[in-house]
Amino acid sequence: MTATVTSTPLTAADRCDRCGAAARMRVTLPTGGELLFCGHHGNQHRDRLRELDATIATADA
Repeated sequence: MTATVTSTPLTAADRCDRCGAAARMRVTLPTGGELLFCGHHGNQHRDRLRELDATIATADA
């Protein structure tokens, strides 16, 4: 099951790991790793992240 939760708030200093834009999504992988994505890349990878059972926290959550 994939959870969408509120974690540490994203700040202006948090940048997308793919393109460097402002991060809108913090993803915690089951292995413990963390990724930050802008809205575009977060939406692009959301289905795969859910398949991996990642925890997804969005800036507007």
